[in-house]
Amino acid sequence: MQRWIAAAAAVWALAAAPAVAAEKIILDTDFSTAGDDGQVLIMAAQLDHQGVIDLLGVTVVTGNNWLKQEVADALRAVERLGIEDKVGVYAGANLPLVHDPESFESERALYGFGESYKTAFHRPQPADADLVAPPDGFAKKAKLRDQDAIDFIVDTVKANPHEVSLLVIGPATNIALAVRKNPEIVPLIKQIVYMAGAVDIRGNTTPAAEMNVWIDPEAARIVMREPIDQAIIPLDVTDITQLSKTDFDRIVAGDGPIPALFKDSWMAKAYARDANATVNVFDTLALAYLVDPSYATKVEELYLDVDIAFGPGYGRTFGYWQEQPTKLLQKVKVVKQFDNRRFFDLYVDLMTRPVPIKPAT
Repeated sequence: MQRWIAAAAAVWALAAAPAVAAEKIILDTDFSTAGDDGQVLIMAAQLDHQGVIDLLGVTVVTGNNWLKQEVADALRAVERLGIEDKVGVYAGANLPLVHDPESFESERALYGFGESYKTAFHRPQPADADLVAPPDGFAKKAKLRDQDAIDFIVDTVKANPHEVSLLVIGPATNIALAVRKNPEIVPLIKQIVYMAGAVDIRGNTTPAAEMNVWIDPEAARIVMREPIDQAIIPLDVTDITQLSKTDFDRIVAGDGPIPALFKDSWMAKAYARDANATVNVFDTLALAYLVDPSYATKVEELYLDVDIAFGPGYGRTFGYWQEQPTKLLQKVKVVKQFDNRRFFDLYVDLMTRPVPIKPAT
């Protein structure tokens, strides 16, 4: 009982009226409806509604799927959540900076790795007729904003100097393009929190690389080398902070669009096969850390870099304790452990709030 009371108090402490101004956030995502990216948007929408964050927009990048499919899913998601008027969806980079999807089969043939996590590169680019509707259909009201995602990031940061945090939960292509196109924004970005990398463990797309970095290693390297306050949430922590069936059942016990999505998700299938299974919720940890870094119980400051040599180590994330001979590397906060129980109480709370979200009166 005491543990439950303490956990509930932690959840409602975050839900209380914020003592400081809402954190201005741009969500940069390779969006998926019921995956971790979609879950982040659900959580962010609720935190925006209660005034913890000010969600300025959703910028989309190819990663989990191709840009066109992800945009369709994101448009339906903001509409489903009832935030389509406030939170715009902006299309960004369809291709990585260098990593060519045409080389994907050659990489497999040359290096013989097997992928444990599927990406856009595993499927052909879709035409409009090939798009797959979310379970509750395509968006009817939400429309893609005219402005390009990169220009939206640049303009928003310039309009809100030192106030905008970038929550990067896909490949870093949009961010790399923004800082290269307009380098004057670098000192104006408040912080970047990036779900990316595998520092001391194997990857989830190749044995060397985590998916977000592997899709566009050159972009990740550019961003990690910028002198910006940065934190990464790598597989090191997401692999040990996983959703149990007990917490999943707390979500699907309710009614409404979000429990319906969960009931029809790959997660439900995993638990149907094995009630003792646990599933990754990768990107959701990045949002929790951004709004409250005390969710992290172990953080290391490391000089980070990314292997961009074409080979079996392409996309590997390197973390160095000591300063390296090159002055190009930046110290980055690397989250290694989370307060799992406290986090999942927040996660379940935000997933079970009513949607569509009604505007504050």
